[in-house]
Amino acid sequence: MTPHNPHLCLLGDATSPHIQRWAREMLARGWRVSLITARPAPIDGVHQQVLRPVRRSAQWLLRAGEARRAIAALAPDIVHAHYTTSYGYLGARAGRRPLVMTAWGSDLLVTPHTAPWMRWLTAWTLRRADLITGDSESLVDAARSYQPAAPVHCIHWGVELARFAPVPWQDKPGFEIVSLRSWEPIYNIPTLIDAVARLREQHPSLPLHLHLLGGGSMEAPLRAQVAARGLQAVVSFHGRLDDAGMARVLARCKVSVSVPTQDATSVSVLESMACGLAVVATQLQANAQWLQPDGLVPAQDSAALARALAHLAHDGAAAEATGQRNAALIQREGDRRQQMDRMDALYRELLQARAASASKTSSKISR
Repeated sequence: MTPHNPHLCLLGDATSPHIQRWAREMLARGWRVSLITARPAPIDGVHQQVLRPVRRSAQWLLRAGEARRAIAALAPDIVHAHYTTSYGYLGARAGRRPLVMTAWGSDLLVTPHTAPWMRWLTAWTLRRADLITGDSESLVDAARSYQPAAPVHCIHWGVELARFAPVPWQDKPGFEIVSLRSWEPIYNIPTLIDAVARLREQHPSLPLHLHLLGGGSMEAPLRAQVAARGLQAVVSFHGRLDDAGMARVLARCKVSVSVPTQDATSVSVLESMACGLAVVATQLQANAQWLQPDGLVPAQDSAALARALAHLAHDGAAAEATGQRNAALIQREGDRRQQMDRMDALYRELLQARAASASKTSSKISR
């Protein structure tokens, strides 16, 4: 029989808002949730088993024994590892079934291509899963390229529509731009700053302002770049904000920019769309699932990004129409509640399959 309150054990970074949201969503659906993590942070209602810190990628290989013992002690009904090339590996080494893995992006799109042994290890890890999910078709295709036995589903993170919603366009001051991406090399924040500098030089009377959210290791060089380009008055460094803080900044802005070199479906893109912003993003398969072609630009091309921003700045009607289309699309297809309902159903199918298998085994023994 399926337990009334089945036990879900997540493997992932407790510091990640995505893990925090996932845990809360599953608690709300009647799951007992535990988390095994190398980066702890409080999550109400979630018991955590903390691994030794991981400071270098190779150290994930040394945490397998700890993770295996923690999972065995918890004895969960389902193990779900987030991020294939770290916690996914730990889940695969633990040997407890059923095992779910969720790819996040660079763990399948970038890391496996850095070395032949890394690609081999990624394939080995995925082939030990009973269910695999990714948040874009590009990730689903990448997972399937390893020919795992498990089914692969596209489940994206979704948006909390009660919190991220449009505000009247006429209430937005000037031409304000937001980036929700972390200040790390893959997200190309210097390209965005350079594009804003170009825009200001070419259109000095434009009431321009850039809001940088996210935080990260590149803060010092980014601040230096802003100072060197004379942009201190038009760039605000907010760092990491909670959902309410992000929503307040998004309410001011007309355009959101997300231009990483590689990416799967970005929650920041979906949240920006839900708030009725026009979005300019990198020409990637994951972004093309959600955005029109005129909103896509090449990676690390500040001139192309500046042109796209200038078009939106000087055609307010087009920018507003794009924002309205984005909000309507997220209302139809981007609701986090619907995505998490799908995941809950997949979990319960795994439990039913395990119970059916156990019943058959018991029947054979009794004969």
